[in-house]
Amino acid sequence: MRAKPQVTVIGGGMITEIQLLPTLYQLQREGVIGQIHICALNGARIADLAACRTLLDGFPGHCFTPHPDPAKADPNEPMPELYKEVLAKAPRHSIAVIATPDQMHDAMIREALKNDLHVCTVKPLVLEYAQAEVIRQLAYDRGLVVGVEYHKRFDHRNLMARRAYRGGRLGEFRLAQAQMIEPYYYRDSNFQNWCTCENSDMFTYVGCHYVDAVAFITGLKPVAVSVYGIRDKYPNGREGFLWTDGRVLWENGASLSVVDAIGYPTEAAGGNAQGLSMWCQGPRDAALLVHSDQYRGVKCHYTAAGTNPGDTLYAEPNPDYSQLLDQGGEGLVPVGYGHRSVAYILQTCAEAAAIESLAERQKRLRELDADGIMATPANSSYNELVIEAGRKSVLAGGREVVIEYGHEPHIHFREH
Repeated sequence: MRAKPQVTVIGGGMITEIQLLPTLYQLQREGVIGQIHICALNGARIADLAACRTLLDGFPGHCFTPHPDPAKADPNEPMPELYKEVLAKAPRHSIAVIATPDQMHDAMIREALKNDLHVCTVKPLVLEYAQAEVIRQLAYDRGLVVGVEYHKRFDHRNLMARRAYRGGRLGEFRLAQAQMIEPYYYRDSNFQNWCTCENSDMFTYVGCHYVDAVAFITGLKPVAVSVYGIRDKYPNGREGFLWTDGRVLWENGASLSVVDAIGYPTEAAGGNAQGLSMWCQGPRDAALLVHSDQYRGVKCHYTAAGTNPGDTLYAEPNPDYSQLLDQGGEGLVPVGYGHRSVAYILQTCAEAAAIESLAERQKRLRELDADGIMATPANSSYNELVIEAGRKSVLAGGREVVIEYGHEPHIHFREH
């Protein structure tokens, strides 16, 4: 019997702790994957992750192999090149999960592919279209799955909207507004070390969710982008585009405006502010789609605030993104679209890992591209074009950037 594929996670930050590792432990519990290895920048972060009480209580008997080993390494010594060694030692055709800052994805994904590993990466795939094309070709040549974890694709609201829109029930998209405002306390986190003006911005980091969601729902391509960013300082003095206002034009003339920031009040009840409203034109009347993705109908007032940053006495928690629930038996079970998204990509990678024939794996890649449910380098490259255009625009004070498709897709400033 073929061994279950090992999963090697590169990155030990917040997203690994709250979304990725619970799903990995659950897939391990279900026999989908085998050993789990996690590589972080230093031993201190690995030690914190291994000691997470929620994960220890939720998944008794499950653990991961740490890189570096906190018992053998200086906990504060950064080891930025360790991931190469860890990926090189991973079994061929096993799975790599890339969960690092945006600007690191390109090198790490290519390193995983060169070592014949299937890949699940947090969004965005990369910051430039040309990088995505290199990854697409490298993955196809080797018959390797690359899935981009745009988890809003697995929110049932968006799957319902996709079916309704493509079935003609929502008419033609004309205007949309979206927002994703992250908590203010993020400024005190590792964001201040990487999400800086020269590397990324809030439109790139979270605005991409709603650009991808609109494309996922409608099947339309974005054709122009302008992003105005406000420079603000983190506690460590570094500057970031911490407030952004983006506008994305679409091939049918429609417009999406999306605001993003690290600016949601820390003491506010919700975890963040997010949502999408779309106005469409039908044959005899207007059509409307509104997703209030912040308010999920749950209100709680606890006896005491929790111990995590942003925990409040009165809270409006999100039951839909990612939760750990007691469903009987030992431990807890992850649920929500965050879990479904990661599980879908990892199960797809595991299935591909069991296919020995390169031709058959390449056939499977073409099927995944055509299905369009999981984002791949081939079927969602408009995201990289939007991000590349958005970065060009925000660094130029909001100047509009046009996306050209065709034989060699590219971007350029709009000429007036």
